[in-house]
Amino acid sequence: MLTSGGVTNASIRSALVDLLGKPIEECAALVVPTAQWGHPLCGPATVRGLVAAEPVFRHFTGLGWTSLGVLELPALPTIGAERWVPWVRAADVLLVDGGDATYLCHWLRESGLAELLPSLGDLVWVGVSAGSMVLTPRIGTYFVEWPAAPDDRGLGIVDFSIFPHLDAWPGNMLADAERWAADIAGPAYAIDEQTAIAVVDGSIQVVSEGRWVQLGSRRGS
Repeated sequence: MLTSGGVTNASIRSALVDLLGKPIEECAALVVPTAQWGHPLCGPATVRGLVAAEPVFRHFTGLGWTSLGVLELPALPTIGAERWVPWVRAADVLLVDGGDATYLCHWLRESGLAELLPSLGDLVWVGVSAGSMVLTPRIGTYFVEWPAAPDDRGLGIVDFSIFPHLDAWPGNMLADAERWAADIAGPAYAIDEQTAIAVVDGSIQVVSEGRWVQLGSRRGS
């Protein structure tokens, strides 16, 4: 489930429960804060708020999971797959937070988690912002903040790109999304904070109580 701002309304929550196959309150979650370290607007205070499920994160880590652990990707190569792979396999959901998607992509590859993902079966991925964008073919240079990023490529697990936070602030208006999409030159969606994209076995469903646009075709609501 790829979101801009998390599980922000009843429609997205219902779609998430369908993906999980059981109530949120019965699900074990691992939160991945890694992308935050790559973005200049994030740091220790925002990571603390995320992992502590403070009120600002009520639509994400604060949803009422039966357990909430932290999976910090840069640590994984130093401790060995025999330790961390069982943690991931035991989880019902990965909560992958925003920040810089290129930094997150780097550590998904370096940690070995990207290689493991195809074998994880029913594990649900819930991304916020960069945590969603990282699964796409391209992030777009518009959103790259990590100085060491080699390019704007994501993992390419889904075949479309995402412009998050539509209408949330100046610089994230539809005209900005259209310029970004022209650079991407591929299928893309612009989504606001009340929208999510659920992807199951290649099937795409837009779940929204807000505004979204499928760029290029001009369809949306």
